[in-house]
Amino acid sequence: MADPQKTIARLRAEIAEHDRLYYKEAQPKIDDQAYDRLKAELAQLEAANPEFDFGAAPSPTQSVGDDRLEAFESYRHRKPMLSLDNTYSSAELIEFGQRLLKRFPEQALTYLVEPKIDGVAVSLSYEDGALVRAVSRGNGIEGDDITSNVRGIRGLPDKIQGAPTVLEVRGEIYMRHQEFERINAARAAEGQALYANPRNLAAGTIKLLDPAEARSRQLDIVLYGIGACEPGNYFSTQSEIQQKLKEWQFPVLEKYWLADDIESAWKCIEELDTLRQNFAYPTDGAVVKLNDFAQQEEAGYTSKAPRWAIAYKFEAERAETLLKEISLQIGRTGAVTPVAILEPVQLAGTTVSRATLHNEDEIQRKDIRPGDTVLVQKAGEIIPQVLSVNLAKRPADSQPFIFGEHLKALGIEAERDPTQAVWRIVSKDDPIRQQRALEHFASRACMDIENLGSAVVEQLVKRGMVQTQADLYTLTEAQLLELDKFAEKSAQNLIAALEASKQRELWQLIHGLGIPHVGKQSAKDLEANFDSLEAIASATEEQLEAVDGIGSIMAQSIHAWFADSDNQSLIQQLKAHGLNFESARQAQADGVLAGKTVVLTGALPTLTRDEATKMIEAAGGRTSSSVSKKTDYVLAGEAAGSKYAKAEKLGIAILDEDEFKQLVG
Repeated sequence: MADPQKTIARLRAEIAEHDRLYYKEAQPKIDDQAYDRLKAELAQLEAANPEFDFGAAPSPTQSVGDDRLEAFESYRHRKPMLSLDNTYSSAELIEFGQRLLKRFPEQALTYLVEPKIDGVAVSLSYEDGALVRAVSRGNGIEGDDITSNVRGIRGLPDKIQGAPTVLEVRGEIYMRHQEFERINAARAAEGQALYANPRNLAAGTIKLLDPAEARSRQLDIVLYGIGACEPGNYFSTQSEIQQKLKEWQFPVLEKYWLADDIESAWKCIEELDTLRQNFAYPTDGAVVKLNDFAQQEEAGYTSKAPRWAIAYKFEAERAETLLKEISLQIGRTGAVTPVAILEPVQLAGTTVSRATLHNEDEIQRKDIRPGDTVLVQKAGEIIPQVLSVNLAKRPADSQPFIFGEHLKALGIEAERDPTQAVWRIVSKDDPIRQQRALEHFASRACMDIENLGSAVVEQLVKRGMVQTQADLYTLTEAQLLELDKFAEKSAQNLIAALEASKQRELWQLIHGLGIPHVGKQSAKDLEANFDSLEAIASATEEQLEAVDGIGSIMAQSIHAWFADSDNQSLIQQLKAHGLNFESARQAQADGVLAGKTVVLTGALPTLTRDEATKMIEAAGGRTSSSVSKKTDYVLAGEAAGSKYAKAEKLGIAILDEDEFKQLVG
């Protein structure tokens, strides 16, 4: 029999890692139901073994997840943002109502039933009717200041009339499916990995350090509750809040229900399940709350959740369908990704005809074969996943899918990457690999070459005009006029765009080269630590791994890429064409902030955090998220918080925006 103490310790560590992936990385590896099962198992073991001591750290069953990041200023909620107890069982929902009946035996109980939105929790602070701050849930007590990103959300009022003096409005930030699909379509065209679902992408977007990049992705918001409110007697019921939020012109819930008992609340949930596919926002359940505030206060709270509310979660939608074939897609680095082509089936309100198979190991582990009847799940996933195979329906002549043999049959020369479960095309002359690499190089996140879309790249490769990134810079106007739908003006525009791309920042070139494992942030980390592309190319694995954010696998990949003779030739050609190889820090070495560290805190009058950061870097300085003895300046705006106080204590120079602008000229 397993040692319960070791099992509790293992479960706590496992749940902590899933919390980190979900709240801080916005990249969960398991779905909500699997996560809830882990927490339920842990809670049961803890209740049965209260004698075990695990130190001062609270159990994840007694605490709220924490989404705070060091790069953001933290602010304390006036009223905590607690999580909700949840259930997948109608019987447990009825038990919840019965517990409240025992608590209030002589009182009438009315429940408010709301859609549970699959988004990112946020609290908006309004003072004297004006929006002053937006804060993430954080750890429930304090969260990250995400005001600059939230202000860009459409439909959110900056001012409201007739509001209480202080008001925390609470809701969820989400991304509509069509916007999610737009972003993924653009990434697919560039050969980049696709985002898993709208919730994860919304969570990542709201924590971007560049507000301009955040605004390039369309987020939406829905508000449904309040936290702190002064004066405190402004509302007496939850339903009053819904009405008032609508009067104040906030984006609000499309529908909610009032129920006179818990059985009626369950009927409302069943109605919600039939309507929710037509809502603008993704819903994964229902929230049931006591409507009366006085009853809420009397019912009270546990350490992490109110006793007067519960979340009912819908089961993830699943369906059986035929897997017609396993298709292979080729990415920018030559990576080959398997995709299941399905007999179309209805799931979560959309027609599903494709599902991710991830990699060779996933296919082998589940023994997935063409012709199988498979169980497909769509738990918020736009690209669903194949859960399992119905072996009872497997054809008698079925054969295992051997990845390597299938590649050979298609005439694709590829090898499995020894560092991960992915196959890559060996030949750099493969036209599809060339096309994906060029599309990535020209994309906005890389060299941002306007008028060089996938249709143009495909023609250039098919006609033999371009094979590598360097070949793009040899194109002439006469050659471009040979392409379909190209006139003199469009040819001139592309030549001009190619010329302009030579001045892009070094990190954009690094990202555009398509080095395996190196993304946008890694490219920026490399530029920040090396003077030039040549310095990166000649760096040892140890020097590369010493860069914060570059792990051993990425260091090996970078070193191997630059050691390849073909890539060395490519670099020489790009340099000969005049592309920028110098790090921005080399040009900033003589700046007024050269070698200086600046911490930003609070909201500046006219500059966004990103604009101020760019000015600091242009003057040769660097930014830090925390104040220490090594800090040279603190750039402080309104509501500067604890960093301001620490800077005063340490005697660090504090600048306001005008002083900062004067300093950097």
